[in-house]
Amino acid sequence: IPREFSFSNYSVAYSALSVSATLKNSIFLTAICTVGHLFVCSIIGYGFARFPYKGSNLIFGGVVLSMLIPIQTLIIPRYIFFSKLEVIFGLPMTEGYLPMILPCFLGFGLYGGLYIFLFRQFFIRMPKSLEEAAYIDGCGPLRAFFTIALPTAGPTITVSLVLSIVWHWNDYYEPSVFLVEPKQWLLPQVLPELYNRLMSTQVSDTSKINESILYHEGVVMAATVIALVPLMIVYLILQRRFMESIERSGLVE
Repeated sequence: IPREFSFSNYSVAYSALSVSATLKNSIFLTAICTVGHLFVCSIIGYGFARFPYKGSNLIFGGVVLSMLIPIQTLIIPRYIFFSKLEVIFGLPMTEGYLPMILPCFLGFGLYGGLYIFLFRQFFIRMPKSLEEAAYIDGCGPLRAFFTIALPTAGPTITVSLVLSIVWHWNDYYEPSVFLVEPKQWLLPQVLPELYNRLMSTQVSDTSKINESILYHEGVVMAATVIALVPLMIVYLILQRRFMESIERSGLVE
């Protein structure tokens, strides 16, 4: 039990993390990747559920198996792929946010296969009579998806939303590869740098005494709390709907 409370470590950690810049970058990347995943994966899941074709089950099996492949095994082929696109289109495809954003809008990205699986399982249980009634009224498949199917997929959207936010926010591996400019760094990406500074200053070097005093365990722990606060806020806001969505198994006819 501490004898006295002090928030000085939080002020030092706030400055060390450059929260004013890294927080904006993290919110931007997490938000746009989450929107891309929810939009594209819901359409793909609906296609698997409502428009089967020869070989669709095999392709869906590949989507499910993609969830088992770690990103570490794909990062080099992906980097080579984007380097070739960089030559073709003349855009910075190997550095910046684009290599992480573009796969999300193609139904891949970070755990994209899981979201496709969740949406497909929900839509396959949804009564077809809802869409058939819309077709009788002259509604097309695309309009039926946006006006009938997607609004009823609230539970799956909530679950996918929370999971996508948490995983994109905590992702460190992909940003460490594609984000080389410090001004582009994310909040969780800077956190390991504080641990590295802490370990590097714990040496018998008198020239680093002031630095070791600045970066001690208390500052690193305070920085960890700062990095977790946005996720805690999101979870507190969506907690009730998230738990209800987990418990809900879907519609039955």
